[in-house]
Amino acid sequence: MLTDPIADMLTRMRNTLLTKTEKVDIPASRMKVEIAKILKEEGFIKSYKIIKDKKQGVLRVTLKYTPDNKPIITGLKRISKPGRRVYVGKDEIPKVMAGVGISIITTSKGVYSDKEARRDGVGGEVLCHIW
Repeated sequence: MLTDPIADMLTRMRNTLLTKTEKVDIPASRMKVEIAKILKEEGFIKSYKIIKDKKQGVLRVTLKYTPDNKPIITGLKRISKPGRRVYVGKDEIPKVMAGVGISIITTSKGVYSDKEARRDGVGGEVLCHIW
């Protein structure tokens, strides 16, 4: 049993980036699919797909690399943890690496990137930073 499935997802992606492998399989959940959707929209990953199995399904993420085989994602950091939740208001949403990276925030309206949350004027729990 995992205590923090989002941290597990980020760690699997980080380890896959270090081995310069293209695909990573992660146990699927709605939250992880929403995070993968934001990463795809922001250009951090190539694609993702859900593979059905007899359990919860598998989220297969295809990572993105530059032509000289350097990963697009250089850092992943879990911010809000099960032991210490981090919430921000609409005016306190952090900028990651001066706007180069993104924050992923779960709000009452769904999972948003920091730019979308600022645009819609909503705050929430900061899940992670990616740059």
